[in-house]
Amino acid sequence: MTRCEFAYDDGAYVLGALAPAERAAYERHLAGCASCREAVAEIAVLPGLLGRLDPAGLEQILPPPAPPRVPALLDEARQLRRRERAADRRRYALTTLAAAGLALLVGVGTAVALPRPVDPPGAQGKPAPQVSMVAMRPVAAVGPVHADLGLTGTKWGTEVRMRCGYDARTSYGKAYPFRLVARGPNGATEQIGSWLAAPGDDLIFTGATRFTDAELVSVELQKADGTPLLTYAVP
Repeated sequence: MTRCEFAYDDGAYVLGALAPAERAAYERHLAGCASCREAVAEIAVLPGLLGRLDPAGLEQILPPPAPPRVPALLDEARQLRRRERAADRRRYALTTLAAAGLALLVGVGTAVALPRPVDPPGAQGKPAPQVSMVAMRPVAAVGPVHADLGLTGTKWGTEVRMRCGYDARTSYGKAYPFRLVARGPNGATEQIGSWLAAPGDDLIFTGATRFTDAELVSVELQKADGTPLLTYAVP
């Protein structure tokens, strides 16, 4: 059995909810459809019954309407955004604090310093102060690196400057990590810095140690596993 295409328009027609064009089409349809005429007749009394209802009585019978959700959702979104901004500010503050702490550590020679190219002239075009450089001595057989070392005593420790060359032909492969270690009194040690060098690299490295010139016993250039390659005994 084929369902009438206007089968669900009776209620909207009786309540006056159809658009003018839809209402005219439905009324033309009613002239030839007994089923729709019967449906309209059954509910034709609804407008009158609805008009007799007391709104105050309906409020006592029906549950109160739920508050609209859109304002609440917007408020939740604003609160979430404020929490995200606060978290971003905290992360930024922690990152800044960590960077400041690292800079302070580098300043006193306890942080790892990376190699850098030959230093440019000093500020305002003045040449950088000259440091007396001495050759570091191989610990065992001749290794893949050679280096000259310069030490400058300060009130807070010792500045260390090193020129290092990594031989072009080496059994270590394309690149290898090295580190510079200071030895102080009573067997104390401190890593001055570390870097990764490839065969044929030449670099100038600067760092610092907390050991003063009176405390500093020696400086060692080591492989990453701690094997000493070069050493300089402080006189």
